[in-house]
Amino acid sequence: MTDFFKHAVAIVETEKIGKGTRIWAFTHILSKAVIGEDCNICDHVFIENDVVIGDRVTIKCGVQIWDGLRIENNVFIGPNATFTNDKYPRSKQYPDEFAKTTIREGASIGANATILAGVTIGRRSMVGAGAVVTRDVPPNAIVVGNPARISGYVSTVTHAVTQVPATTAHELGHVPGVRLVELPLIPDLRGSLSFAEVGKKLPFEPKRYFIVFDVKSKEVRGEHAHRRLHQFLVCVKGSCSVVVDDGKNREEYQLDQPNIGIYLPPMIWGIQYKYTADAILLVLASDVYDAADYIRDYDEFISLVAAR
Repeated sequence: MTDFFKHAVAIVETEKIGKGTRIWAFTHILSKAVIGEDCNICDHVFIENDVVIGDRVTIKCGVQIWDGLRIENNVFIGPNATFTNDKYPRSKQYPDEFAKTTIREGASIGANATILAGVTIGRRSMVGAGAVVTRDVPPNAIVVGNPARISGYVSTVTHAVTQVPATTAHELGHVPGVRLVELPLIPDLRGSLSFAEVGKKLPFEPKRYFIVFDVKSKEVRGEHAHRRLHQFLVCVKGSCSVVVDDGKNREEYQLDQPNIGIYLPPMIWGIQYKYTADAILLVLASDVYDAADYIRDYDEFISLVAAR
């Protein structure tokens, strides 16, 4: 007696199926597939051999899971989502190894989305219905469209920065240490001027600056944290949005005024996106460039935050 449910008209050739998994009508699973516990595999699903599926995965009707797919725990795959595993398919021609596609823990894929071969869908990210994913999706990102582009981040509180309160440095929301700073603004008939001084408006002595500009409006920059580095960001022209993440809370700020800056302390995951075509982002840094100071993998960042 098996400890999983199989519908009478399902074909299940593998014995590697976890406890509590349910397999519904007209599903066909080949002999080498590995499926975890408490999964729900709906009608008309096909699962090939070189497939590993974690625990508590939901696969809705009409989905084919081809060789090379790795699906981690708590993933949702919507009806008729399509996966590929060969970038250059030809009839009766087979690669030595099919491309590996990974769906990370907690990710959701909407109905009729298409996932091209070899990409990674990041943990807890969301792929919109009908999206065509042509490259890796970062953790927590929401992607939509064809080709899929980032439209937001899950569980993010968004702040439209229209006016910073009277204090010179204001901590908003629940990401500790991140502060908005209102810089002096001096307008006259000749134009306007804004500035910052170390020890007053500027919370550290900068040793480096860089400028980000000519960014395509749908591109994403940042996506890293620093171990020791402090940063101060001002969008001196146009606008962009800054996402800050301490590993527990995630918030988004739109910078659209040259006299509003945002301070990012060390160990804050930062992302900049939604650039307007004319955006110019000035970044002041507390030290010279050091590649070892960067944390570019979100899972590593989460582990380091937990260790603290």
